[in-house]
Amino acid sequence: MSHVYTSVGWNRQKKIYDSTLAVGIAVYLGLFVGIGSVVHPNATIETLLIRGFGTCALLMLHIILSIGPLCRLVPRLLPLLYNRRHFGVMMFLMALAHGAFSLIQFHALGELNPLVSVLVSNCRYDSLRNFPFQPLGLVALLILFLMAATSHDFWLANLTAPIWKRLHMLVYVAYGLIVAHVVLGVLQSETNPLLAVTLGVGMVVVLGLHLLAAWRERALDAPSDATSSADGFVDVCAVEEIKLNCAKIVTLGGERVAVFKYDGKVSALSNVCQHQNGPLGEGRIIDGCVTCPWHGYQYLPDSGASPPPFAEKVPTFNVKIVNGRVLVDPKPNAPGTRVEPAKF
Repeated sequence: MSHVYTSVGWNRQKKIYDSTLAVGIAVYLGLFVGIGSVVHPNATIETLLIRGFGTCALLMLHIILSIGPLCRLVPRLLPLLYNRRHFGVMMFLMALAHGAFSLIQFHALGELNPLVSVLVSNCRYDSLRNFPFQPLGLVALLILFLMAATSHDFWLANLTAPIWKRLHMLVYVAYGLIVAHVVLGVLQSETNPLLAVTLGVGMVVVLGLHLLAAWRERALDAPSDATSSADGFVDVCAVEEIKLNCAKIVTLGGERVAVFKYDGKVSALSNVCQHQNGPLGEGRIIDGCVTCPWHGYQYLPDSGASPPPFAEKVPTFNVKIVNGRVLVDPKPNAPGTRVEPAKF
C-alpha cells in the first residue's frame, strides 16, 4: 500500500508475475499462428495475428472475470487478486493489438479515416446477419483503455474508491459488447462449431462462478435475527465463536460489520476496505492491524484508521461484552473514530 503517487515498482514478485504472463502470451500466440498456418494454409500472417490477438484477449478476459468469484469460493486463491490489474493491462494490450491489426487490414486503404470507416462502412443495424459488429468491439476497446489507464492507485485515491469501483465495473459492459462482437462477427462467417461451443462454455463458467459466489454469500447479507438490548446494542455472537486475530462478519443496519478478537479484546469496524472494497473481515490482524486479504491495506482495529503516514479510514462500531456475548451498536461512528475495545 502507498500513501503518495509512485510509478509502478516492479519488485521481484511483480517481475516474476509479469514475465510469466508475457511468456505465456508469447507461447499462446506462437502456437496459434503455427497451428493456424497448418490448418489454414491460405491465411495470411496478418489474419492469423488478428485472430491470435483477439482470442488471447478474450481468453484472458474470461480468466480475469473468474478470479473474483473463485477467490470468494476458495480463499486460498486470494493471491491471484494481488496483481490482477497487471493481468488486465496485458489483456487490454492484446485487445489493442487485435483492433490495430484489424483497422489496418480492413480500413486503412480507403479514403476515409480508418476510425470513421469503422463507424460508417456498415450501417445495417436492421439486419441480424449483417449487423455492424466492429463498432461494438471499438466501444469495448475504449472501455478497456479507460480501465487500463486508471488502474494505478493514483487514480483510485483521486477518484475515491466508490467512483473508481463503479468505473471498473464497466468491465462487464465491455464483456457483453465483446461477446456480441464475436457472435455477430466471427461466428457468422465461421462454420466450425468449436468456436461457438468454446465461447458458450466460457460464458457459462463466468456466469456460473458469479452466481455460485453470490449464493454462498447470501447469508452474510441477511439481517441479523439477534435480539437487541434496551440501549440498542445487538447480540451478534459468543466471544468463543470468533477465532483469535480473526473476525466474525455480521450484517447490521444493512451494512457488513467485521467483529475482531485480539489480545483479550474485541473491536468492530466496517467490513469494507477503502482501497477496493475488499472484505476486511476475511483478513487477519497482523502486527496489530486489521489487514485486508486482497491487497494488504491495514487499519487499527480500535479506530479504523490506517497507521501513519497512511490516511485511509473506515467506520467503527461501539462494542460491549455481557456474559460472554458480544453486543454491537448498529449505528456506525465516523470513519477513524476510536472506540474503547471490549475486554473479556
